[in-house]
Amino acid sequence: MTTLTPAQRIGQLFMVAAYSNKPQNHVSHIDSLVSQYNIGGLMFMQGGPKRQAILTNRFQRQAKVPLLIAMDAEWGLDMRLDSTMHFARQMTLGAMHDDRYVYQMAREIALKMKRLGVNVSFSPVLDVNNNANNPVIGNRSFGESKEAVSRYGVAYIRGLQDHGVMAVAKHFPGHGDTDIDSHYDLPVVQHDMQRLTDVELYPFKQSFDAGVMGVMVAHLYLPKIDSTKNQAATLSKPIVTGLLKDKMQYRGLVFTDALNMQGVSRFYKPGEVDLKALMAGNDVLLFPEDVPTAIEKITKAVKKGQITQDEIDHRVRKILHAKYWAGLNKYKPVALDNLQQDLERPASRVVQEQLYEHAVTVVENEGNLIPFRNLDTLSIASVAVGASVNNTFQEVMGNYAPVNTFTIPDRFAPDSAFTNIIPQLEQNDVVVVSIHGMNNTPARNYGVGTGTLAFIQYLRERTDKKVVVAVMGNAYSLKMFEDNKWLVNGYEDNAVSQSLVPQVLFGARAAVGKLPVTASAKYTAGTGLPTSTLGRLKYGVPESVGMNSETLAQIDNIATEAIAYAATPGMQVLVVKDGTVVYDKAYGHYTYDGAKPVTKNTIYDIASITKVAATLQAIMFLADQGKINLDDKLVTYLPEVAGTNKANLLMRDILAHQAGLKPGIPTWQKTIDNRKLKDTYYASTQNDTYMNEVIPGVYSINSMEDSLWAWTVRTPLRAKPANASYDYAYSDLGFYIMKRVAETMLNQPIEDFLDQNIYAPLGLSTLTYTPLLKHPRERIAPTEDDTYFRKNLIRGTVHDQGAAMMGGVGGHAGLFANANDLAILMQMNMNNGNYGGHRYFSTDVVSRFAQQQFDGNRRGLGWDKPALDGNGPTSAMASPSTFGHTGFTGTAAWADPENKLIYIFLSNRVYPDASNNKLVKYNIRTRIHDVIYRAMVPKT
Repeated sequence: MTTLTPAQRIGQLFMVAAYSNKPQNHVSHIDSLVSQYNIGGLMFMQGGPKRQAILTNRFQRQAKVPLLIAMDAEWGLDMRLDSTMHFARQMTLGAMHDDRYVYQMAREIALKMKRLGVNVSFSPVLDVNNNANNPVIGNRSFGESKEAVSRYGVAYIRGLQDHGVMAVAKHFPGHGDTDIDSHYDLPVVQHDMQRLTDVELYPFKQSFDAGVMGVMVAHLYLPKIDSTKNQAATLSKPIVTGLLKDKMQYRGLVFTDALNMQGVSRFYKPGEVDLKALMAGNDVLLFPEDVPTAIEKITKAVKKGQITQDEIDHRVRKILHAKYWAGLNKYKPVALDNLQQDLERPASRVVQEQLYEHAVTVVENEGNLIPFRNLDTLSIASVAVGASVNNTFQEVMGNYAPVNTFTIPDRFAPDSAFTNIIPQLEQNDVVVVSIHGMNNTPARNYGVGTGTLAFIQYLRERTDKKVVVAVMGNAYSLKMFEDNKWLVNGYEDNAVSQSLVPQVLFGARAAVGKLPVTASAKYTAGTGLPTSTLGRLKYGVPESVGMNSETLAQIDNIATEAIAYAATPGMQVLVVKDGTVVYDKAYGHYTYDGAKPVTKNTIYDIASITKVAATLQAIMFLADQGKINLDDKLVTYLPEVAGTNKANLLMRDILAHQAGLKPGIPTWQKTIDNRKLKDTYYASTQNDTYMNEVIPGVYSINSMEDSLWAWTVRTPLRAKPANASYDYAYSDLGFYIMKRVAETMLNQPIEDFLDQNIYAPLGLSTLTYTPLLKHPRERIAPTEDDTYFRKNLIRGTVHDQGAAMMGGVGGHAGLFANANDLAILMQMNMNNGNYGGHRYFSTDVVSRFAQQQFDGNRRGLGWDKPALDGNGPTSAMASPSTFGHTGFTGTAAWADPENKLIYIFLSNRVYPDASNNKLVKYNIRTRIHDVIYRAMVPKT
């Protein structure tokens, strides 16, 4: 310090606002303040991370003494910077039960700040928010409990300071019980010292004991502590020196709040306010409006004896000590390479997800409707008010069940926007109304329109619907929803909270949050009803289950390659680890002309996956019930095959593709003559005799399935040596047979059984036969341009000829799905039938069916498995317990119980020509599977 002149020492007291989104004249102004006036620090405001890093390096180069760089980053860098992560506001944190997540958030913020060259964070807010009408603190506070504010505040401080960033607790002596925003005027706090000591000062005292390095003094008027008219605490010596430094014995750095705020600037001119703040006892003068004038006035004050040089030097030493602590004595410029990538470190996403998961609060839950259990008995609608049409909330809702969705983007839409929806809700018994885009202004009803409130009231009072209100905003707004029987608070409205609230509604995650504030006499602080988990799929980030997102990103390259080489026009790839969907992406288009992009909602023909996703489910159900024995002969269950070459086939052999059945028979060729469909079998209009839709405009005779069955039964078996067993040979015919067995034993069509007993209870809206009966054609990816049988582009009806001839319902083919629904079915199977709080199988039947059955044959019962030599349909890294299937259209579904891993790949590689084998040629599916295994972080 001895190398600094008195004027340069005074300069160290100033921390000036800098912006990385302002023009050159602003940058030049900061240049001059740094180089000419030796200011001590900069507080960066709005801008972008790379621009800020560039300016930081620029200003630091000019500084005689390295600058302290500070930011307001209460909920992350995005409080000030674009292109950066938002964690959570402190009210959200206050709803959690565990302060370790607060520490983790602060740690992540600190690491980002350090990477950006920032040394000081103006956080946490330690105001006890006991005034619901507070316009400036509100959701920036941890809540109304001084103990909770202290506990979470100390965790936040330690998270910052343990990782090299100075924490500054604010707004001393407590801004929680005010109803005026000090940015615009001077709030008055009428509390006496006893009340302040009991409540407002309590968290600050706890933070001082915990070693907080800085404290910010608020622009508040406390007449019972300092009665000087319009004297803000910032400018009050009795408060800054008498209370903070002397009585509370705080020895860290004392920062003013911004000196340009109207709470002080309206009463004093620039320069004057800085001098008063310094004389009050502050160490750092934040956001001065006129540094040259302020230095001049302080210099004159020293000469007049109003403040001594020793006092200034003492404060400068404190500032220099802070710079030393921050490592500025070994200053290094901010590295620009990989800056954005480093700021987006995946571990932060895990913390972000944990914050909202543990905050979601169920406030009302009559009859424990939440979580939604029996999805086949519920008809659910979602009305999102204030959200965009394509919003995460409704997207995630739709992952769990068929949901009738409506959006009203305008929060203040006229009543007609709501009344037009009401008739369309007639078939729904549960209506989830989510409220988005809210604000934090009590005087404006937190951004909730009267139309929204009237709509909810109408549904509640004039219909018999169960109305679940999800408030994606400020907890104080809950007072407007006291009459609702089902009420959930998500606290904030962003992609993460919009994902997690529906997950709570459907029981993928439990609700554990409690209100940190009192919203009304009914909804007091601490209100919160715990809900249970039902074991449905979660949706989260890869690192939350020990996977590496950067490695998973390599899937993008393989998918892009597949499309570029015309292996398929588009695809869906989904990965589940430990019950969490960690990767779910759509690539390319429905067709090579690029007219319609694939989305997560695109429905694909999954071809032979039907064998395990449909027929095998029914067969396992029967085995689970003890109604079939796998070592019985087929004739035991189908007496009609007595006397045929199929009668003595064993059920186990058929399911393992080791019964001697031929791979298939081109039955469709029997129904054409001279490349034309025979009138005996087909009609161009649907009638009582020709009911089965082959494609729109072509209908097969009702007896077609009987004909197919007769042809199947009469088909000769494969040749084999005498007295030898049949070896493995994949066959479709086995699942023609198994469908017949299932329908005979169940005494109902297989599609009805599956929908009633498995698909609908699981909430699967796309996993279905004959999808055109449920979904628009435009949602379904086309398969082949069939020039030899149906003479048409196949879209929405099954590609497989045999299944098409039966009207789309085959034991071997016919199912359609998107990746999400198929993943749910695979998860249920990997859980041995346990999913969503329901037991679909009562024994470990899936595990038994998924075991290899014969030496030299990799197959289980129905299920395909990894190749014995490692050169098969799965990654060579797949565990031996892996089971699943592939499909001719370019699909795959694999479950690995040992690694708790599911991989779904759906495509329409047969478009427009089924002879396209590039998907196999380039090993697209298996290479993606390899990436997934490499993305699993080894356990230590």
